[in-house]
Amino acid sequence: MITTVIGAYPKPNFLKLPDWFQGNKGTDTGHPTKDYNNAIKNMGDDTESIFQKAAKEVIIDQLESGIDIITDGEVRRENYIHYHCRHLEGIDFNNLTKKIARTGNYECWLPTIINKIKPKDSFLVHDWTVAQKFSIKPVKITIPGPMTITDTIANKFYSSNKDLGQDLAKAINNEIKNLVKAGCKFIQVDEPLFARKPKEAIEYGIKNLEKCFEDISNPDVEKITHICCGYPDKLDAINYPKAPLDSYHQIAELLDNSIIDSISLEDAHRYNDLSLLDKFKKSKIIIGLIKIASSKEEAIDEIQKRLQDVFEHIDKNRLIAAPDCGLGHLPRWLAIKKLKTLVKAVKDF
Repeated sequence: MITTVIGAYPKPNFLKLPDWFQGNKGTDTGHPTKDYNNAIKNMGDDTESIFQKAAKEVIIDQLESGIDIITDGEVRRENYIHYHCRHLEGIDFNNLTKKIARTGNYECWLPTIINKIKPKDSFLVHDWTVAQKFSIKPVKITIPGPMTITDTIANKFYSSNKDLGQDLAKAINNEIKNLVKAGCKFIQVDEPLFARKPKEAIEYGIKNLEKCFEDISNPDVEKITHICCGYPDKLDAINYPKAPLDSYHQIAELLDNSIIDSISLEDAHRYNDLSLLDKFKKSKIIIGLIKIASSKEEAIDEIQKRLQDVFEHIDKNRLIAAPDCGLGHLPRWLAIKKLKTLVKAVKDF
């Protein structure tokens, strides 16, 4: 069984970039994009070299921990959504709009869509190429999905979220095609909103997810989606909002019959009814085995016991082990310890 990470990783201390993990309200910050441009200006001519140094450090952490498919830790991003949006036409980052986001869970000021969404420039090829040169193992690139972007941006142009999602999917598809041409083999589109809004996911979200990968026929390219069911606003939070327990069950069959190869599901911070896995007849499942917002270290036997239960419902060759979600809440030393524990638990199982 192989291991991977989901996306975000604790940024090195020398990288002075706003990060919604570090805000006063954590990921529920009211101004998730406010200071990004000033931080870039402050780095000046050293910006790219600082980003590359940061990417190299977090990649070394993952490689030395034994992870098989790594990421660049999303070190260039203030968060996993708005960094991508900065490279799209039609979005105004100067005039922010107040919005209630994440199914009513928090209020924030967000960039505003004022015109038709189109690709502005290709940027992820550069990010992937830089990261891959530091790694002997494959680097996965992560991209926010259409439904998730729609929820975390203000819309003053499109008449429906479905129409907005279609144009976002076209723009994402353009970026994915560029990544494939460059040689990237692992591409993940993040859609946590599927768990929060399964009805909309079934109605149009999964279709738009498939459009992100339209015309990607290379069998060596792994088409991945990540669907988390509840992200805490800070480390060791307890009573944070989570998607309904049956959300994964509602969307499982449609996802399994889609063009997506691997589906990433959380299981560590809230155990699923493992009959869920019986619904996936062909897809690979990336299963969350590490809590990403708990300072408590997992025990190896705890992980292995869960794996034993999981294997009663899915073949080992269709399972990939991972943390639940991105590791940005954790101090870097703890992220390393948790990844090493995950790898040892899997390899010794």
